[in-house]
Amino acid sequence: MTAIDTLTLNDGRSIPAVGLGTYGLRGEEGIASLLAGIEAGYRLLDTAMNYGNEREVGEAVRRSGVPREDFVITSKLPGRHHGYEETLASFEESRQTIGLDYLDLYLIHWPLPKVDKYVESFRAFLKLREDGVLRSAGVSNFTEAQLRRVVEETGVAPAVNQVELHPYFPQAALRAVHAELGVQTESWSPLGKGSDLFRAEPVVRAAEAHGVTPSQVVVRWHVQLGTIPIPKSGNPDRQRENLDVFGFSLDDDEVAAISGLENGRLWDADPDTHEEF
Repeated sequence: MTAIDTLTLNDGRSIPAVGLGTYGLRGEEGIASLLAGIEAGYRLLDTAMNYGNEREVGEAVRRSGVPREDFVITSKLPGRHHGYEETLASFEESRQTIGLDYLDLYLIHWPLPKVDKYVESFRAFLKLREDGVLRSAGVSNFTEAQLRRVVEETGVAPAVNQVELHPYFPQAALRAVHAELGVQTESWSPLGKGSDLFRAEPVVRAAEAHGVTPSQVVVRWHVQLGTIPIPKSGNPDRQRENLDVFGFSLDDDEVAAISGLENGRLWDADPDTHEEF
């Protein structure tokens, strides 16, 4: 089992430096994949109500035999449940579906600025945290302006902002805002799914130099940026590969060359316009 570095959130809680994405892992096959990931060493498991697999994540945690307190279980509020009371009810539905006494991290899945209730939802997150059923309150896919509004209106900076982030879209400006506000960056689509990233020259060159795979180079790039990648895989070999990135380091030139691949989003999901309910 791979030992994973940890980072400290702005609320003092620890979070693993690499997590396991769970989108698409459903049914008994999904539970088996999750158990393989846990056996490999993953303790940060990322789900969402809209993924339709919160039950499977909770069941894998229970079957694993690993102490509950060793996990950081994340879920996300769907857009259709924005609003203070709606958020409280949606969280409880997720918590009951997962079947745990508390969740470690809860995120507003998308800000939905046209709906304009994300601040109300974040206030509900703070109530859940106060009540002890939620450990850390975060967001996902928030822009600088949306983050600053949350901080200004609630007095609390989200613990996490999970955003699309990979070498083709390294989000340097937003990461700088996160650093200023004390928000931890998490990366979805960290391996640039569906792209030719693993054939990109800086990635291939670094993989050859360190005797590792292109996937490991990209995960390591995230770790050295201080972002938390949550690669999704149901394949046990790939799960272990993506986690085995703490035995080597990229040098500054390699990190810069990989970051230099930037050419924009891979997914048509601008937080100012994207709607997902």
